[in-house]
Amino acid sequence: MKLVVQRVKNAEVKVDGKVVGNIDKGFLVLLGVTHTDTKETADYLVKKICKLRIFEDENEKMNLSLKDVNGSLLIVSQFTLYADCTEGNRPSFVNAAKTDMANELYEYFCERCKEQGIKVEKGIFGADMKVSLLNDGPVTIILEK
Repeated sequence: MKLVVQRVKNAEVKVDGKVVGNIDKGFLVLLGVTHTDTKETADYLVKKICKLRIFEDENEKMNLSLKDVNGSLLIVSQFTLYADCTEGNRPSFVNAAKTDMANELYEYFCERCKEQGIKVEKGIFGADMKVSLLNDGPVTIILEK
């Protein structure tokens, strides 16, 4: 599982011109699933993201977590995180998990984040989504397990 985490002032995702998820301060998370991922993989990354301290404290040090700043998550599925561009110029997506497995782990990840007491908004799995954000910093972290 691969996560691209962006610290944002705000972010939203639209499908067919309608907002389906939006947050103010928090993380926009692009989530990709590969064949070997399991619920245990998701659990590990849920703990990591919920405790990730990349918000600044009073001394301007990255020392505060989502809970510390009452932040939210906008989680968007993105199979293209597992694109393989090593051969040729057209990406291969053979490393991305099949749709059913990826959707199951995506939904599981979102639910587990909610269970941590964090507000979670999300996109629509498999839809053509338009994502906009105001990156704060900019701060972008890649987490992978």
